[in-house]
Amino acid sequence: MKNEIIFNLIKVHQRIENACKMAGRNSSDVQLLLATKTVPAEKIRIAIEAGETLMGENKMQELRDKNDILKNLPIERHFIGHLQTNKVKDVLKYATCIQSLDRINLADELQKQLQNQNRKLDVFVQVNTSYEESKFGLAPEDVLSFIKKIKTYETLNIKGLMTIGLLDVEKEKMIPSLRLLRTIRDEIYSEGIEGLQDLKLSMGMSQDLELAIAEGSNMVRIGTSIFGNRFLGKEIWNENIAE
Repeated sequence: MKNEIIFNLIKVHQRIENACKMAGRNSSDVQLLLATKTVPAEKIRIAIEAGETLMGENKMQELRDKNDILKNLPIERHFIGHLQTNKVKDVLKYATCIQSLDRINLADELQKQLQNQNRKLDVFVQVNTSYEESKFGLAPEDVLSFIKKIKTYETLNIKGLMTIGLLDVEKEKMIPSLRLLRTIRDEIYSEGIEGLQDLKLSMGMSQDLELAIAEGSNMVRIGTSIFGNRFLGKEIWNENIAE
């Protein structure tokens, strides 16, 4: 198991390196985040010991259940799933960043809990760039006004934008939903808002890693290509399927 995970990590990093070369980018500009939904903590530990420093969980329960093993390891734990307001207090016990901020009432609850704890939190704004009803995230046309509003929340540090692109289609059809996130970021830049001139783009998974990097991704969220398919009851979970 250990050798397989390490071998897979090497392959993924090589894919990132190759994609960056093709795009004329420096590979140091693209971070790898381990997508660890349903992945046992011991497998995650192997990846951390191999040098990985970022992981993303979709469920509060998994953050909690894996905490005993992971809490003392050098890993940033991002929350990348849909976050209900009644789970905010618990998620904040474990997460160092929320990548799925997509509505004002969630921002309000985060602000409330963070003020109580006298701390700040890094966040990414989630955007539904594929306009799919099955996916969470803001409509692209609503992002700029939302960002301006969130900028007034003193406990939230806006670090970037996140999306799940259109998947399981021909590559040519995947590109627009990825490119749109970069376009939205550039529109934000054009507003000249203080503190919002270095936004990261979190996009790209096992299926569309290369396309995402070509379109400007700074963080790819990879699970299946590292840990393999995960079984949930009678079904195989695939990271590329939206919640």
